[in-house]
Amino acid sequence: MKAVVTVIGKDMVGILAKVSGSCAEKNANVLEVTQSILDGYFCMVMVIDISKISCELDALKEAIQRSVPDMVIHVMHEDIFNSMHRI
Repeated sequence: MKAVVTVIGKDMVGILAKVSGSCAEKNANVLEVTQSILDGYFCMVMVIDISKISCELDALKEAIQRSVPDMVIHVMHEDIFNSMHRI
């Protein structure tokens, strides 16, 4: 089981470390990451393994949001993500 995490906001030091740390605390393993900085805005997409996660996805999203409060966070189960992009 996988989920897609997106993080967008003004660039600052430590975003990747904070987000991946929040994932690790909830036993979600980061599988893939892509990130870029566009005109001072940080944009990241992560694919995480949630098969052994220790909480619900909403709780993971809240933990990530607390770690980077000024960022926009989305966490979506891979089944929903795939359904949305199948058309």
